Amino acid sequence: MKIAIGADHGGFELKEGLKAFITALGHTVSDVGCYSPDSVHYPEIGKKVVQAVLGKGVDRGILICGTGIGMSMMANRYKGIRAALCHDGYTARMSREHNDANVLCMGARVLGVGVAEDMVRIWLNTEFAGGRHACRIAMLEDL
Repeated sequence: MKIAIGADHGGFELKEGLKAFITALGHTVSDVGCYSPDSVHYPEIGKKVVQAVLGKGVDRGILICGTGIGMSMMANRYKGIRAALCHDGYTARMSREHNDANVLCMGARVLGVGVAEDMVRIWLNTEFAGGRHACRIAMLEDL
């Protein structure tokens, strides 16, 4: 699977570590920034991940900022994006299984590295269950 990953300065260090982790899981990573801990505007980075997902250049996206809130708010403004702000393995699994999330958002200042890695592994390995959940996802497209 090809994954676009992006972070603002608050998520830079976690992003750097997750790139190697995701690659070790056998996936391809497309890093869209930021490339240093210098201050940047999270909407600019988030938009690059969203565009990669919507343009089908990648299968899924991961966005990281200090809390994950700003990135999730920004990403969900785009039709076709289902960004989920997750905090643990359970919410990561459910975001895929029930909500077909195509963007995972997380907060580097509220998660430890181990929890973040667990979330990413679960999120990448969980498929959408479909069934009764599919019609609910379709309803989102009508909003």
